[in-house]
Amino acid sequence: MSKILVSGASGHLGRLVIQSLLESGKVAPADIVAGSRDTAKLADLAAKGVETRRVDFDDANLAAAFAGIDRLLIISTDTLDRPGHRLSQHRAAVAAAKAAGVGRISYTSMINPETSLVSFAPDHAGTEQAIRDSGLAYTIFRNAWYMENLFMSLPQALASGSWYTSAGKGRNAHAARADIARAIAGALVSEASGNAVYNLTGPAALSTDEIAALVREATGKPLAVVNLTDEQLAGGMKAAGVPEPFIPTFVSFDANTREGGFDVATRDIEKLSGRAPEDLESFLTANKAALLG
Repeated sequence: MSKILVSGASGHLGRLVIQSLLESGKVAPADIVAGSRDTAKLADLAAKGVETRRVDFDDANLAAAFAGIDRLLIISTDTLDRPGHRLSQHRAAVAAAKAAGVGRISYTSMINPETSLVSFAPDHAGTEQAIRDSGLAYTIFRNAWYMENLFMSLPQALASGSWYTSAGKGRNAHAARADIARAIAGALVSEASGNAVYNLTGPAALSTDEIAALVREATGKPLAVVNLTDEQLAGGMKAAGVPEPFIPTFVSFDANTREGGFDVATRDIEKLSGRAPEDLESFLTANKAALLG
């Protein structure tokens, strides 16, 4: 098989994708390239026979890092230091892929990026457009909200007994990061030739009230859902010491949920990985200790 390069390989998702590729038995370690700005963080993968390369989307010579690559997975960066920086990074990666003669480009996007209220959704919509404009064969993975993202709020909510939200009755089909990684790996080793867009979601879209009920069952702890407006939620975050630059982004997550932006549930994970994704109830039960801090 020709070479597959996974960018962001030192991150949570990148590592899981490479692990899934190795476990699939469909690609030799030497045909996997792990890319990162800091290759020292990839020593364990190199020890398994995976090739490592320095891949920095801010590098003017980025095309050289993609030399000889047939299938490139661009894992969206976490660069949010200034508006437009992440999108410029992604556009640079797409242009470098085209210049290097990459055969197929894959990208980790988000659910409904064109209409999403999430503050950084335009980065994903813009990157998808750049990929389409490149003329390269492509696969776009629109990843659901990770189940792991619940760890940002649930431990504190359980400690206080109150989960403050402006998500209202909106629903979200959270998916475990490992399930998303297995689906992406399955697509990377497939022989599909056409362009494709997949929504990688959990098996069911649940409301905050439904999630809270599962949390109470998993932990045995009380948890009341307290519905607020976006403005009230922002004010509460500020009072709790959340850094102000992050507050609009956090509030936008709930606003997007409330308006149905995450209310998408598909079987694409199972289609690509051959394995049904974990449901939220099982995930919460398995991670009870992390929820309780």
